[in-house]
Amino acid sequence: MTTPQQKHILLGITGGIAAYKSAYLVRLLQERSYLVQVMMSEAATHFITPVTFQALTGQVVLTDIWDPRIPNRMAHIEATRKAEAMLIAPATANVLAKLASGVADDLLTTTAMARNCPLLVAPAMNREMWAQPSTQRNIEQLKQDGVLIVGPASGNQACGEVGEGRMEEPETIMLMIERALTHKTWAGKRVLVTAGPTMESIDPVRAITNHSSGKMGYAIVEALLARGAEVTLISGPVALTPPLGAQLISVVSAEQMFNAVTEHIEDQEVFFSVAAVADYTPQQSAMQKIKKSAGSFTLELAPTVDILASVAQRSAPPFCVGFAAETNHIDEYASQKRLAKNIPVIVANNAHHALGHDDNEVVIIDQHGQHPLARANKKCIAEGIVEHVFTLL
Repeated sequence: MTTPQQKHILLGITGGIAAYKSAYLVRLLQERSYLVQVMMSEAATHFITPVTFQALTGQVVLTDIWDPRIPNRMAHIEATRKAEAMLIAPATANVLAKLASGVADDLLTTTAMARNCPLLVAPAMNREMWAQPSTQRNIEQLKQDGVLIVGPASGNQACGEVGEGRMEEPETIMLMIERALTHKTWAGKRVLVTAGPTMESIDPVRAITNHSSGKMGYAIVEALLARGAEVTLISGPVALTPPLGAQLISVVSAEQMFNAVTEHIEDQEVFFSVAAVADYTPQQSAMQKIKKSAGSFTLELAPTVDILASVAQRSAPPFCVGFAAETNHIDEYASQKRLAKNIPVIVANNAHHALGHDDNEVVIIDQHGQHPLARANKKCIAEGIVEHVFTLL
């Protein structure tokens, strides 16, 4: 049984060893409330059985263009009409050639020709097959035809060789599906985002930092990319995978982040200041490690530059969105910051519940008032923030 929130994905699987990854991909799609209909080429059934995918999806797996279970025996029509997107993963060199040439000689290729939804393909093949001029010509033709190419990745291959041609990991494919299905409301808009903590050096070993994981800022970037924005991300030190498609600039200290923002803020239309920038930095950083045997010592701190305020004070500033992590009087302090920095929007959250966590609960504060977003994972919160900001541009 489906729910109103579910989107339909038609997953085509062709004959490659990477077909085993598609089983995990099905699970990821289901976790995001997608209903998955699997369609397999005859060759794919030699690598993984239709029974596996039927058990995972609860749906009949389509393998035969003449399947009598489908009304009018038109599986290639029925399947695609219900789908928001069609994905072929893995996509072999053979099926890429057929798609590029308009060949429709089996259920999978006939369905791809008959579709009325976006098509994504995740190539998977030996590195030599991928490097062949014919394969590259086919890929270029598919791009011109509007097909979204996901990958391939580089690394160890089943044949024992190493190189480009591995099917992209399911998490990346999942991300690209979500981007393909997101309305491009931010298309063409140039956006600068800061994320993560900064680290202020005390000596070569020690530093002042905070509990920020960067997850909120990176989720903002993902939401913007999915909506078509051109994103530059200036990130402090985090343990996160760089968002695919963003220009990443890595920094460590507050001064480095300020310099990077100053260098890249020109011509940006929107600035999301999400980073938890240190308010203070040591007056002097010791050149050598301070030995514990030296006993107690005094650490003199100096205030860092207020990056958000400096951007807002420019003669022609971008639309600025600030973030305020507070521990008490959260809405009050955030509102004061918004007015003091002269910015149109600030997002307030409780530092105890936000920093380092996967979930968040925020209040968006603008000239029209306060707009709370209930506690949810940071992906959902980021989407809510980005959608709200778009209404104010």
